[in-house]
Amino acid sequence: MKGFVADIEAMTEKNADFRRVLYTGKQLQLVLMSIPPRQDIGEEVHSDRDQFFTVEAGKGEFWIDGTMTQIRDDFAMVVPAGARHNIRNTGEKPLKLYTLYGPPEHEDGTVQATKADAMASKEHFAGRTSE
Repeated sequence: MKGFVADIEAMTEKNADFRRVLYTGKQLQLVLMSIPPRQDIGEEVHSDRDQFFTVEAGKGEFWIDGTMTQIRDDFAMVVPAGARHNIRNTGEKPLKLYTLYGPPEHEDGTVQATKADAMASKEHFAGRTSE
């Protein structure tokens, strides 16, 4: 097993895709995200998985079960399973973040350049891991 070791801050800041799956384990998945100005990830609820976010660049709003918090680089957010959540970019530059799903949410290797690509996709984790 190799696992994943890299400069996550540099990778996150360089990423231009709405969603890019970097690594998928049996119980955890690492995903980069880039949210364009005045856009959001889309309100969602994961009934069966927890999610962790870290902002590496930009600013925005984090919503969880109706409560909004202003976020910026170096902020971390945890979303427990069952919580309704959304992240909105309120800045003039892309909001760069990474997220960890436990258990995985997406197919290993998924790259969705835009939110429209992500919304049109029917992919979900089907058990294939990075190793």
